Amino acid sequence: MGAWVLLRGLTRERAHWGAFPAVLAGAIPAPRIVAVDLPGAGTQRDRRSPVDVGAIVRTCRAQLAEQGESPPYRLLGVSLGAMVAVEWARSHPGELAACVLVNTSLRPLSPVWQRLHPRAWGPLLLRLVAGFSGRAWEETVLRLTSNRGDATGTVLDDWTAIGRARPVSRGNALRQLLAAARYRAPGKAPTVPVLVLASTCDRLVDVRCSRALARRWGVPIAEHPLAGHDLTLDDPGWVAARVAHWHASGASLRR
Repeated sequence: MGAWVLLRGLTRERAHWGAFPAVLAGAIPAPRIVAVDLPGAGTQRDRRSPVDVGAIVRTCRAQLAEQGESPPYRLLGVSLGAMVAVEWARSHPGELAACVLVNTSLRPLSPVWQRLHPRAWGPLLLRLVAGFSGRAWEETVLRLTSNRGDATGTVLDDWTAIGRARPVSRGNALRQLLAAARYRAPGKAPTVPVLVLASTCDRLVDVRCSRALARRWGVPIAEHPLAGHDLTLDDPGWVAARVAHWHASGASLRR
């Protein structure tokens, strides 16, 4: 069995997964769980982030090859990371055994005001002017993506430390944002088994985006009633349990 590969979203890196990899490892029979950084973030922060999701896929595949990993992979992606998973499934389906898509949105399945809640536009525009680093930026991200009442202290401190150690440049943040905005869903569902996970109370991306995707492709969807956009932060155990159940049922196995 190949590794489970975790793909984070806009300006996020592998350290932002927190406890989730360990929780997932305890729930599924996976030999390895590997977190891959998108170009422009984390270990790849010195790379110029492409404005094309297909090019991001190529860099992720190269990272796995350099680490000695080989397909078939099982992908779990959040937001932009889920778009990368979708494009990977479209362009290289033979490399994948499963895809779990968390709180993502795709053109043209959903309108722009659902893909990014209007209430988030103001805070993001403010940070666009002020910059994509520092405690204020991390506080903005946390406020928009988490519904956990206890996350502000420790999580904010951790994210601020990550940002100081490996800051994402304004240019790379904007290029990642442009890549996400430009990406279009494939004309038909991937041949790779897909599970959609979504947060009903997501304040960044409307849950209707995930519902539209699941309905169009005829794939299963599970919704968390309380969590925010960063579902693996707000309830990692719930995500791991849904993935484990899907995997155990055989739904994630290639036919």
